[in-house]
Amino acid sequence: MNAPIEYQTISEAGVARFAVVPIDQFNRLLTAAGQAEATIPNAVVSATVDGASPARAWREHLGLAQQDVAQRMGISQPAYAQMEAPDAKLRKTTRSRIAQALGIAQSQLDF
Repeated sequence: MNAPIEYQTISEAGVARFAVVPIDQFNRLLTAAGQAEATIPNAVVSATVDGASPARAWREHLGLAQQDVAQRMGISQPAYAQMEAPDAKLRKTTRSRIAQALGIAQSQLDF
């Protein structure tokens, strides 16, 4: 992984004992290490039951705007909005690019 990792340390008696990282970065690290558990938060599942696409549900759960994800993918916001539509038929490579931009495993979009 080439991207810098944001973290905070928790110290005991002046010695760093724990490191805390944002969940999206943690998931990317697990994926890179081949240890990712493809879990899906209840909020994401609930949003899809209410009609959101998995991509939209994940994006909103992670607190990202469509523009944020589009920039990470190197595409325009309107192009990403089409991919996020509930009736969009996405190719496997497109789902993979969206998952990478969201910092999740592709399998977490395939439910």
